[in-house]
Amino acid sequence: MAPGLPTALDRPHFIGIGGAGMSGIAKILAQRGAKVAGSDAKHSATAEALRALGATVHIGHAAEHLADDASCVVVSSAIREDNPELLRAAELGIPVVHRSDALAALMEGLRPVAVAGTHGKTTTTSMLAVSLTKLGLNPSYAIGGDLDAPGSNALHGEGDIFVAEADESDRSFHKYAPEVAIILNVELDHHANYASMEEIHESFETFVGRIVPGGTLVISADHEGARELTRRLDGSVRTVTYGESADADVRVLSVVPQGLRSEVTVELDGAPLTFTVSVPGRHYAHNAVAALAAGVALGIPAADLAPALAAYTGVKRRLQLKGEAAGVQVVDSYAHHPTEMTADLEAMRAAAGDSRILVVFQPHLFSRTRELGTEMGQALALADAAVVLDIYPAREDPVPGVTSELIIDAARAAGADVTAVHDKAEVPSVIAGMTGPGDLVLTMGAGDVTDLGPRILDRLSKQPK
Repeated sequence: MAPGLPTALDRPHFIGIGGAGMSGIAKILAQRGAKVAGSDAKHSATAEALRALGATVHIGHAAEHLADDASCVVVSSAIREDNPELLRAAELGIPVVHRSDALAALMEGLRPVAVAGTHGKTTTTSMLAVSLTKLGLNPSYAIGGDLDAPGSNALHGEGDIFVAEADESDRSFHKYAPEVAIILNVELDHHANYASMEEIHESFETFVGRIVPGGTLVISADHEGARELTRRLDGSVRTVTYGESADADVRVLSVVPQGLRSEVTVELDGAPLTFTVSVPGRHYAHNAVAALAAGVALGIPAADLAPALAAYTGVKRRLQLKGEAAGVQVVDSYAHHPTEMTADLEAMRAAAGDSRILVVFQPHLFSRTRELGTEMGQALALADAAVVLDIYPAREDPVPGVTSELIIDAARAAGADVTAVHDKAEVPSVIAGMTGPGDLVLTMGAGDVTDLGPRILDRLSKQPK
């Protein structure tokens, strides 16, 4: 049975309760019986899902939203120090808890699986959560994206396994003590918090050091950053590697595209095992193999887990089909790092056959664009045409000289057909003028570019026959 509710979290107030990571923790606490409250900048379906669980959700941030009897205030690294609710907490002497500490408290007494890496965390966490649920193991999970409905990013299960996405961006994954840790890849990202690959590797080494005695590290054998991390470890943790490399412990023998699915064959314990992955792309197939290796490390037979992995059919914003109009399919992608962009575009190219692929890309963060804008532009060259929007700032202030033009120039230098659009409201009409029956449109980025999918479909539906 899962443990009960940590006393310090029995009346939590979340600042930014609608965020992917925050809402998941709030949901689990509400399901465990906590009196949950919080605020968010804008109304959302996630806020409604939390209200349906009994949570009090305020729209907008104001000091009066914080109840005097709150047991703690939960924040993420994105919350600014001048937030009025945070200032009010200081006046009242209410403890402030980082979301990673809250999540770590929820995992106490269970068998945690922490999924880390620069890319693929949400997908791999979801694959494992869905397959364990399919097997009747009733896991708890906290994921950075919704599975099939608003608020489905987290669940309090009655089983003893807790699957969690472990965020390296602010080093918060150092708070967890997993029985099994997955590291999918190791790359330089999150430039506001990491100055070099050396700092990245040191951070991941600390994470590996948090694995409980007798636990297991599952790590990519193909990704050079992950291989370098493996070389740096002292051998005190049981390590299982996976991938296409000849020395991988769980070796990927083949990934055969079958439309929007893949058939994957691995060699495990000297024997071949074939199973289906219900989403397209080699990188998603590798995520599934990582989930398989982690499940085996938990003691689940591979022959049971492999077919259960097919129950995963995607996470919102991870190559999610939004619909079709005028013979044009619109798909949404969360990719915002060049490696992710390249992987998703290659996956769609394999699935789309001869169809033209057009991308609507919204860069995410000034710091990321400054450091990786050239590589983003090169990735966009894999599409037949691209529309590039202004940078989505999220938590950052503008950086002088850093604009989408960095990406556009690099894309054009790589031979891409790129159009700059500064007003998102114009995108549906621009896309309607560029597309024809059989084309595929990919909205791509971690910001509000996702809102354009339905608008593009609506505009296409009004095209003259």
